[in-house]
Amino acid sequence: MPDPFDDLTEIYEAMIDWPKRLAHEEAFYRRLLAEVKGRRVLDAACGTGRHAAMLHGWGLEVEGADVSPQMIARCVQQFGQPPGLRWVVRSFDQVPGTTFDLVLCVGNSLALVGDEAAAARAVHALGAATAPGGCLVVHVLNLWSLPEGPMVWQKCLRTPIAGREALVLKGVHRCGPRGFVELVVADPQGSWRQAQSVPFVGLRATALAQWARQAGLENVQCFGGYQGQPYLETQSADLVMTARRR
Repeated sequence: MPDPFDDLTEIYEAMIDWPKRLAHEEAFYRRLLAEVKGRRVLDAACGTGRHAAMLHGWGLEVEGADVSPQMIARCVQQFGQPPGLRWVVRSFDQVPGTTFDLVLCVGNSLALVGDEAAAARAVHALGAATAPGGCLVVHVLNLWSLPEGPMVWQKCLRTPIAGREALVLKGVHRCGPRGFVELVVADPQGSWRQAQSVPFVGLRATALAQWARQAGLENVQCFGGYQGQPYLETQSADLVMTARRR
């Protein structure tokens, strides 16, 4: 069978209940857009483009950027390139040639960089892309809420991958300051199995806030989720930071 890990876009899509996730986050983004009176949005590390497409559907001008050509190709295939919706291959640590009212880097993308220094450079670039009066949003998995050592299994689903019916398992575990997303794709009948481990760096709220301020942003706030709940380092599953440019 083809290697399912040659292209992770199908696995990425299959693992997320997108209608449920976007409905959960919608009020958060609508509130921010109303506060900044935003019309132009950058979705950095846009993945398969679901957030960008949702925001474009609200009548906004949106650019979706991702370092993966396969992800951008999937975006174009699914959503096309109608007026006001643009897709580009670009890393989130590269400063675009223009600024945006709302800049997103969500879904734990920032934590997939190699280390804190690379994450800091990315936050500086994202800050530079944030227009005066605009807002930067960063969302990562809160590694520090996980026990060290044991695997926490998050997903188990049966879905077509690479043209074949497959069983997909996803788990996450912590080893010191690093986390690992474990993916297992297997034949439901047990004739084949492939696995991949994706490392990510644990990012703390204090570090994100410091980098945002160094990038010239202010009014930094950290939440434990998209409902605006307080961020608790040892308890919150997510870390969502917002920061404004004066």
